[in-house]
Amino acid sequence: MRDIHETRQARPKLCLIVDDSRVIRKVSSKIAVSLGYQVVEAENGEEALARCKQRMPDLILTDWQMPVMSGPEFVAALRAIPTVHEPTVVFCTSKGTAKDVHEGIRAGADDYIVKPFEESALKAKLEKLGVQ
Repeated sequence: MRDIHETRQARPKLCLIVDDSRVIRKVSSKIAVSLGYQVVEAENGEEALARCKQRMPDLILTDWQMPVMSGPEFVAALRAIPTVHEPTVVFCTSKGTAKDVHEGIRAGADDYIVKPFEESALKAKLEKLGVQ
């Protein structure tokens, strides 16, 4: 019988892309797939929370400004879900002031990247976080 750690390691890494822009989700998905992730998408924070309750992702790339629930509201709600496996959360947003970065980190994000970003910049950020 396998233990839970063996089973989890056998599953592909899962990345959840949360953005109300279909174009941004597709671009981000391509990058995540190139890094070895299986990708699921959500258009807003409410949909993303539902996906997280189905299966907690390893990595979440989320926008800040979305309908229904903002990125910071989503991340705060996500961090309130009891889980043995905390996902790495990176804001991918055009809001790039120091105040915005601090607010995102306070909400529970692990890091921040400003749009538009290059694939190499996201890869470097994920390597730094140890999730690539």
